[in-house]
Amino acid sequence: MKKDVIIYLFFGILIVAGCAGHEKKISRFDFTGPRDPSLIRGFNYTPAYVASPRHHIDCWVHYDSATINFDLNLAKSLNLNQVRIFVPYAVYTEDKDALPAKLRHFVRECHKRGIGVMPVVGSGPWLKDTSLRAQGREWVKFLVNSISNEPGLAFWDVMNEPDWPATPKERVLNNFDNCRFMAKTFHELDPNTPVTIGMAFVDGMIELADYVDVLQFHDYMQTRGQIRNNITRAKEFAAKVNKPLINGEIGCIARANPYDITLQEHMNAKVGWYIWELMIVREGWGPVHGVFYEDGTVRDPSIAAAIMGFFRKRTADILPAVPDKEGWVTKVIDLSDKWLKDPAGTWKDGLDIAETAAHLLEAGELTAMRIPPTQEVEMLRQGEVDQKALKGLIIKFKDQLEPYKLIQPRNN
Repeated sequence: MKKDVIIYLFFGILIVAGCAGHEKKISRFDFTGPRDPSLIRGFNYTPAYVASPRHHIDCWVHYDSATINFDLNLAKSLNLNQVRIFVPYAVYTEDKDALPAKLRHFVRECHKRGIGVMPVVGSGPWLKDTSLRAQGREWVKFLVNSISNEPGLAFWDVMNEPDWPATPKERVLNNFDNCRFMAKTFHELDPNTPVTIGMAFVDGMIELADYVDVLQFHDYMQTRGQIRNNITRAKEFAAKVNKPLINGEIGCIARANPYDITLQEHMNAKVGWYIWELMIVREGWGPVHGVFYEDGTVRDPSIAAAIMGFFRKRTADILPAVPDKEGWVTKVIDLSDKWLKDPAGTWKDGLDIAETAAHLLEAGELTAMRIPPTQEVEMLRQGEVDQKALKGLIIKFKDQLEPYKLIQPRNN
């Protein structure tokens, strides 16, 4: 079977595939935007309630539709339009009868919000034992029968990072062989939905390019130069083979790959992207990834701002904040000294001083926000009276404010 034409459009990529002399049906997904894959703004998704190492499995086995709907609304609030979600083969073996309805619910709820879906279908026992590939074909057929007619389906991602780790080489080659098998099977059983492979590196993406409709690489590099180099190599190759290009995973604070830096570089280069990941999964990647807590609050507002296209100024003409311009840093330092010296200083007055200091520290970006100062104050407010702890907090905040105290604060 030979594909004749590939058309990729916004809110997912639409492939129109045909056999010689026979035109295939067009996906029912409502594409209304420019035909530009660079406008893909995606996220990898795992609900915050699941735990490692079964988080991708339990996302489906313990599927919670209310949580899914809530989280998808969060994604929509950031104008995200694509989701990449893992569907391991183990879910099929554990939850075969219930899985189709769960898959359809997810894809349909995404579609309602203008979000296209890329399932990452992974691998199964046939990966290590090729004599079991009939099981792999059965798995593909099951997925195709379940959701291939859903208009919200955007791509099939047939394996995640088969090129990572890079050694042993024999394992990587075996993974690549599995990718070829899975890609061919999806193309045969569902010629209308584009196939991609979530390659960890540009080199791997290039090696398996003949088997995909959409090129995909991942990037967690540490410097802008490294990020730009990978993007440039990927774009040059994509142009050479005339295939759409996306980055399926970006953003990790533990790898010196800040969201605002990598998002800015990909947006500037006009490469569509998927952050890892939407939710802060407490018993998974949560300590180093994610935008939203389960209640919809965020850990770092700069991530949400970057997703919306707003980035911190880093050029020479920045205008640093002057938190003592109206004398409040000086005033709070004086109030802190007075309260600390007063044996009759009240709990309430001390908390108010600490909270005011916390607001100055946060608003002026004068301190690290790993544990926000306001959170420290709130924990004291909610607990029992502890004058010693409050004294320590006021001293800490006062010491942090001292360098920003002006000799002669100005009110204009």
